[in-house]
Amino acid sequence: MSRPDLNLLVTLDVLLAEGSVARAARRLKLSPSAMSRALARSREATGDPLLVRAGRGLVPTPRAIELSSDVGRLVKEAEAVLRPVERLDLTRLTRSFTLRNSDGFVENFGPALLARVAEEAPGVQLRFVPKPDKDSGPMREGTVDLETGVVGGSTGPEVRVQALFRDRFVGVVRAGHPLSEGRITTTRFAAGRHILISRRGLDRGPVDDALELAGLTRKVTTVVGGFAEALALARGSDLIATVPERYTGILREGLFTFALPVKLAALTISLLWHPRLEADPAHRWLRGLVKEACRLSSPPSHGGEKPMP
Repeated sequence: MSRPDLNLLVTLDVLLAEGSVARAARRLKLSPSAMSRALARSREATGDPLLVRAGRGLVPTPRAIELSSDVGRLVKEAEAVLRPVERLDLTRLTRSFTLRNSDGFVENFGPALLARVAEEAPGVQLRFVPKPDKDSGPMREGTVDLETGVVGGSTGPEVRVQALFRDRFVGVVRAGHPLSEGRITTTRFAAGRHILISRRGLDRGPVDDALELAGLTRKVTTVVGGFAEALALARGSDLIATVPERYTGILREGLFTFALPVKLAALTISLLWHPRLEADPAHRWLRGLVKEACRLSSPPSHGGEKPMP
């Protein structure tokens, strides 16, 4: 089947409204002959005369009367689709956004983000879902609107990325742990029992690589998939956790935090989204709020923390 000429909808709408080829031509700034040809094509497309002569004028057929309201509505909807986006009215915005993050984001940055959303756009709902991997499939499929984390190899090349903040790894133990007293040397650190955080279930990580350069190894007692699990275990045992400082600020409350005696590369926590949402005003507004929440939130300072060098 040949595709219909959708331009005929505009001319048909004006023809039915004016009831005159000459007046419709003037309104659309066309010649009378061009408008007559458009009427002929509309008749062919609909299989109906649409406008027939009655005395010195034209009158609509029953089919034309039946079509008039639908044609007018379709033209208005098409104009609305092609019109530039109007200024976003946050007070009337009703929408749900899904954000995918590792554990620690909601606890540290969620309260400030939700407060701003409630203040500016009370009709907006945020859904926070866990981030089990770095696969950008959910963003590509539209099930996730926004994501935070470290950019990895499985992040699609089309994904938009914007840096939020730099973070670094710190060591964490329970209050009263032997490492909370005295100087923490590489040897003392390596001699402890450690928690390895790996979403893929690996048996070594960057800490092991850094210790190996110093000729040392550590004992990994357990492997977990997230920061919250690692810190919960450290809180209730003599195990040592290594976690990002800013990303786990709230989760580390009541624990003893110390600078690592080995050098690890810093992390860049980024904001990620699919390009189809790049120009969406509501999505752009939300991206700005996430950036502001991350800028204003900082890790808490506790008396039990060892100062970072």
